[in-house]
Amino acid sequence: MKDKQLNLFEDDEFSVFSLVNDEFLPDEYFEVEYKSGKNGFPKELWKTYSAFANTNTGIIVIGVKEKRGILEIEGLLDEQILSYKKHFWDDCNNPNTISRNLLNNDDLRVVKIKGRNLLAIRVPFASRTERPVYLTRNPLGNTYKRNHEGDYRCTDDEVKRMLADSSAELKRDSLILEHYTIEDLDPRTIKQFRQLFSSSQSNHPWHALEDIELLKKLGAYRTDRKTKIEGVTLAGLLMFGKEDSIKDQDALPDYFPDFREHLTTDEKIRWTDRIYPDGTWECNLLQFYLKVWPKLSSTLPKPFQLDKDERVDETPTHTALREAFVNALVHTDYSLSGNITIELDTEKFAFSNPGTLLVSLHQYYSGGVSECRNPALQKMFMLIGRAEKAGSGVDKIMEGWKYSHWRKPFLEIETQPDRVKLTLPMFSVIPDHVLQELNAIFGDVEHLYPDELTALSFCLIEGSISNHRLQYVLNMHSSDITGMLKKLCALDYLESDNNGRWTIYKLKQKVNTSTRVDTSTRVDTSTRVDTFSKRSDSKYDSGVEGGEYSTKVDTSKVDTSKVDTSISKKVNRLSKSDLEQAIMRACKQDYVKMDEVAKIIGKSVDYLKNKIFPKMISEGKLEKRFPYTHNHPEQGYKTSEDYADEL
Repeated sequence: MKDKQLNLFEDDEFSVFSLVNDEFLPDEYFEVEYKSGKNGFPKELWKTYSAFANTNTGIIVIGVKEKRGILEIEGLLDEQILSYKKHFWDDCNNPNTISRNLLNNDDLRVVKIKGRNLLAIRVPFASRTERPVYLTRNPLGNTYKRNHEGDYRCTDDEVKRMLADSSAELKRDSLILEHYTIEDLDPRTIKQFRQLFSSSQSNHPWHALEDIELLKKLGAYRTDRKTKIEGVTLAGLLMFGKEDSIKDQDALPDYFPDFREHLTTDEKIRWTDRIYPDGTWECNLLQFYLKVWPKLSSTLPKPFQLDKDERVDETPTHTALREAFVNALVHTDYSLSGNITIELDTEKFAFSNPGTLLVSLHQYYSGGVSECRNPALQKMFMLIGRAEKAGSGVDKIMEGWKYSHWRKPFLEIETQPDRVKLTLPMFSVIPDHVLQELNAIFGDVEHLYPDELTALSFCLIEGSISNHRLQYVLNMHSSDITGMLKKLCALDYLESDNNGRWTIYKLKQKVNTSTRVDTSTRVDTSTRVDTFSKRSDSKYDSGVEGGEYSTKVDTSKVDTSKVDTSISKKVNRLSKSDLEQAIMRACKQDYVKMDEVAKIIGKSVDYLKNKIFPKMISEGKLEKRFPYTHNHPEQGYKTSEDYADEL
């Protein structure tokens, strides 16, 4: 009998994705690409290898066919796996095939799903000095990157920018601009910098230097030792320059820093305020910062605080906002056309600048890795107390937003043209007005799981939602998010455009709640206030490790006194059937964590996790407290009603 065709998008666990994630335990931000190996080693694999290496970490799975967004497991024979492994390593170490081998032995693994073997290859994100990674020996025309449509061939300009970024020490802004002199700098701006520098570091020895000597110390003016050419650097012109000099054809003709404020609900008003080069001010970076920062900071609350009897008007949120602002200025690739855009509206700040991310997304969110495209600019802002030297300041950004209990900031990487956009939302995970509007559309929605409610709120606020977008919000695997979104569609809360991996979901208009599937088995809504409003020590509330809010539940309510703990003394003699009965008795009253069950029955957590619980869950004997998440720290298990009645 022919095997039934397996459609992974109809598999609630999205098995392959979960398997490779559990197998490799890669960083939080990665993609999976599927290749058929039925008719030989997939030649197109190397384009995807190049794209993942140049864009972000990815996993290539051989043995799964993808056609129009539908995935089918084909599997590989043992002899195919041996042949493909040898083929891969031979080509991976051949510069005529691919320019660089980024892998070690642990990055190539065999995973088994539905009784079939697949070959999974983890391609790490290449470091700045290793990029570009390209096919053959010529990077031009043979370098690939990743976007939402898949792999695409980089233009020659993109390749040249990667080659420029890969230089041993980034000093883009140290470029000496020939024929530019001190006269191209604005004296008023230099004076203001000195005042800020003095306020920040009052005892610094550079205060005694003449302007030209100070500019040399800052990297704003230098002499090339080899050519003896001296002059204003790109950093000096950007920080202190006059507008006409900055926008001269020989410097940065496309330079256009732009602040846009929209603090009104009146659709007829495009901007309530805007700051851009209009000829009325010298639009260098320092002046732009001094004009825009008061606008940004004034939107944040300034509670009365005392530190050693002195009033402190700034909170960690102010520090976070300033870090995000300065980061946009010092990490911009000024060789590209396009604006530095700072946007402020009633619900968010958004900082967008031309360029690419020099570190992986995982490194970015983890913080501590210092890769700056314009180190002289960074140094100048650091000396006036406006920038972080260690890493990118992301730690402060995340912690500052956590301080205000706002949704986690998220970074978006755009291509063609290259841009980086950081958004800092200014509202809680589920604002009251959003909850009220969802209730008005669907009736009572507070019975939904927290993750489901968050997805609906995002969809309402942003107009649409996708699996990719929710990965920045929820601490869930992409496969779990897919299952959740499919369920919300089945319950008539969402509708999709059915575009495979790139599916967009929108709210379904008001539905007939009398026909909705029964969803009465839910988290107790009395915990919603704790879930969405109060601070928690759970990492899901930290805004640093992938989550927005705490779904921490008080498991102390589990009445273990009613559990027959004596079974732990005889459990080694029980059959699997009797063992399952003991587990169901332990979990009959309420949700119980796996480690607590392990203690009660005297078995190891690994044994229960790998041998017992999956089977009991699949058979409907146990229910998860958080059904969509594999690794929630407060995950609990409860005996289903059908089986509880039999105990």
